[in-house]
Amino acid sequence: MIFALFGPPGSGKGTQAKSLVKTLGIPQLSTGDMLREAIKAGSKLGLEAKEFMTKGQLVPDSIMIGLIESRIQQPDCAMGFMLDGFPRTVAQAEALDGMLEAQGLQLTDVVSFIVNRPELINRLAGRMVCSSCGASYHENFKQPKQAGVCDICGGAVVKRDDDKAEVVKARLETFLEATKPVEDHYRAQGRLREINAEGSEQEVFLRIMQAVRRSAQGVKSH
Repeated sequence: MIFALFGPPGSGKGTQAKSLVKTLGIPQLSTGDMLREAIKAGSKLGLEAKEFMTKGQLVPDSIMIGLIESRIQQPDCAMGFMLDGFPRTVAQAEALDGMLEAQGLQLTDVVSFIVNRPELINRLAGRMVCSSCGASYHENFKQPKQAGVCDICGGAVVKRDDDKAEVVKARLETFLEATKPVEDHYRAQGRLREINAEGSEQEVFLRIMQAVRRSAQGVKSH
């Protein structure tokens, strides 16, 4: 199983990714994590990436593809892997397709989380976090037992600036504009799986599993 997860902020992608890793036994590959690990290890690609990041520049696609290519050689990727946060542009999607094809592999599914905009804004604008331990709360769904105080560590529960309604709307617009061409790229290839990400965590999880298992069975049967 080789697939990618697409989802706007507040779509529940992070929660579902954890469940998918546990159930499928394949790793979640986050480009952010890969960058940090490569820099910490002092690898050639890590050092090259660090140069760009130190200057406040974007890490080139060629380095990102190199990091992914290196990462998928590791034993835990033998049964497949799940990309999170990549590709973000059509150029990255085409480079990824080429790299995988050269290794006899293929991204079989791009799972896109669909949530209506008012629901996303409600989810994000109501989020609160503990400033000490990072525990998550919500104004409507999960308030701390004592207002403004974390249930876990007693730290201050606050609303982040980027979770305020006007900022949330701007973030969503930016995400949707950036990802639409990538979704169109994979839709044209017949690999885009649009999943209704509203409902309970279990309902959404089952929809994702049905989509990726159906594709995996199709690959095996050819």
